[in-house]
Amino acid sequence: MQKLSIEEIRRRFESAHEFNEIFDAFEQAIEQRIDDIELYRQLFWNQSLKVEELTLFGEKLSKEFSHISYDVYMWLARVFEVTHSVNDNYELALKYYRKAAQIKPNETRPYLNAAECYEHDLRIPPIYALIEFLKQGANTVPEPRPIYEKLAHFYELTGNDEMSMFYKRKLEEGSSSPPSATNQ
Repeated sequence: MQKLSIEEIRRRFESAHEFNEIFDAFEQAIEQRIDDIELYRQLFWNQSLKVEELTLFGEKLSKEFSHISYDVYMWLARVFEVTHSVNDNYELALKYYRKAAQIKPNETRPYLNAAECYEHDLRIPPIYALIEFLKQGANTVPEPRPIYEKLAHFYELTGNDEMSMFYKRKLEEGSSSPPSATNQ
């Protein structure tokens, strides 16, 4: 196969509809060691790709270029949240926000973005999965106040007024330890 230029790879990522054509361009980008996240964003937004195909590309890209894996996972999460929400792929969005947080646990963005993708009417992703993820983030980020605010809100939605008040107090006073596990 003839070597594709970066412009041709970009064109295929943006507008190709045939999986094999997109896959060939992806393989060439990897072989050419192109690690430009902007190029791969075009791939992730290609509307012709199925969820499984996006996942395949994202996972392969993260393995090949670990230094951009945080951005890859954040973009995948965003794509699943926005373009595939009609298929209730909020759980996939949460999965990729979790992967991004594993790479950069001190970053607040994955936690807050995950909280924003909660659909109250559909109850997806599962609220307790979000709460656990946010609690993890509150323990790792340097400034957890925005996460405390989300936790207070989610606990309020679940009817757990005690935990909601606990996180509202944390917002006002700073951090302290959560109440015993029996109250959660």
